[in-house]
Amino acid sequence: MVASVDGSTVVDQRSEALSSAADRAVLSTLRSLADVIVVGAGTVRIEGYGPPKKAGQRIGVVSRRGDIDLSMPLFSSGAGFLIVPRSAPSLPIETVRAGDDELDLHGALSQLDADFVHAEGGPSLNAALAAADVIDELNLTISPTLTGGDGPRVTSGAGTIGHRLDLAHILEDDGFLFTRYLRRR
Repeated sequence: MVASVDGSTVVDQRSEALSSAADRAVLSTLRSLADVIVVGAGTVRIEGYGPPKKAGQRIGVVSRRGDIDLSMPLFSSGAGFLIVPRSAPSLPIETVRAGDDELDLHGALSQLDADFVHAEGGPSLNAALAAADVIDELNLTISPTLTGGDGPRVTSGAGTIGHRLDLAHILEDDGFLFTRYLRRR
């Protein structure tokens, strides 16, 4: 995730303006280590997700209803699948279903054949992951940008959570701070 120093995760509905070459390199490295990437349907639409670069890697798109363009290259490549509640309609691609009317993210993630699941947001998905108590690590880039406005925070929509994180790493490049936090056990 990337956020401005005043907490916004977007400029004009996208995260790109908050990023840098080094931030994109960190994201690329994290993606290369993951078995599965999990991302919200809104983020897939806005950011234009395509197939992953790592051979065999899968991208699970979290959606409440499965209403996403399945002709996108992400899905037509066979790398994309949907993560939906059981109440979502029948879909013509691979789905992971958990929860009845509301998605049970803990249950869905436990069905994935993966040692390392990398979540890429957006903020609503991050909030749901935090509420499901499944975040073990948070990699957050702090962009040296003041955005103003009322853009979403890293976990927009989450109730009070209160999980303590420990700072594991911090690096700086051209004013960007690259942080890695681990869940305190």
